Amino acid sequence: MHFLSPDLDAYAERHTVEEPAVLRELAEETRASVELPNMLSGHLQGRFLSMISQLIVPKCILEIGTYTGYSALCLVEGLATDGVLHTIDINTRLAGIVDKYLRKAGVHDRVHQHLAPAVDVIPRIEGTFDLVFIDADKPNYSNYFDLVVDRVRPGGVIIADNVLWSGKVLDDPAKQDNETRGLVAYASKVKGDPRVENMLLPLRDGLLISRRK
Repeated sequence: MHFLSPDLDAYAERHTVEEPAVLRELAEETRASVELPNMLSGHLQGRFLSMISQLIVPKCILEIGTYTGYSALCLVEGLATDGVLHTIDINTRLAGIVDKYLRKAGVHDRVHQHLAPAVDVIPRIEGTFDLVFIDADKPNYSNYFDLVVDRVRPGGVIIADNVLWSGKVLDDPAKQDNETRGLVAYASKVKGDPRVENMLLPLRDGLLISRRK
């Protein structure tokens, strides 16, 4: 579902800073050779993630759901000089393309790829998080939130992707699939959590931004 007309999408992109060449190359390869290329964050959302990261200047970023690495490359643009980004995925088939573009971008030594279930990996990562990006299996969004919220520093941010789910979050609850129900449950959960304040931004397929109080 397009929430804006293609013309308005194009207008928004024309008035947004261009994506770096390495990201354009990665996007082209993803669309040409990888299943479900619509999972790619893309130009507009990618520049938003980059800007948020540059505003926060995080020392530790956690990304849950790597796919081909586009969003990781956007998030790392704002990383503090001594910072690190941990990105987690279970799809080992895409690890090669992720590694390839991390090296092309010159950030391979600042990004740690974890190829295992996030619920197992997150407890093993030490310290606090300044920025968390959740873009993985939708039924587990609430579980991921529970695992990270008390480890996000005050003023830190959790961003969850796909929270509008092509409008399916408005469907009759009795007809919603597990992914849609997971996203609806997540939105309700963070709305009622006194530890965070939230904004649902209708950018692309919806970003729910939660700032740790």
